[in-house]
Amino acid sequence: MATPTAQQINAALRGFDRLYGLELLDYSEAEVRARVRVRDELKQPAGLVHGGLFAAVAESLASLATALAVLGEGNSAVGLSNNTSFLRPIIGGWVHAHATRLHRGRTTWVWDVRFSDDADRTCAVTRMTIAVRPVSR
Repeated sequence: MATPTAQQINAALRGFDRLYGLELLDYSEAEVRARVRVRDELKQPAGLVHGGLFAAVAESLASLATALAVLGEGNSAVGLSNNTSFLRPIIGGWVHAHATRLHRGRTTWVWDVRFSDDADRTCAVTRMTIAVRPVSR
């Protein structure tokens, strides 16, 4: 099975990822980079990027990279836990995400996702656990 490029994955995005504007920049089995342009629709009433966006991006990046790695083994990948800490707000520009795999197990993968603003200041961090399960038939 050929590995899709980041551009091919972006073109295939559907649903919620397309709605909030996820843009995959680069990925491998152990690292993923993406970004989302800040829009008013992604902000909470106080004008800050909504915390749910960070959680959604983390889940998408970790699930996607894990799934692409385990699909050829007859497995799927689904989010098991998502813990996000918010350190400083983002109010404009881009939300930058860098996911790094910490653990590749038989039934779980663990990722850390660092979110930053355009000045490369750390704004949020997520620990994401992905469950690896056989594909349902």
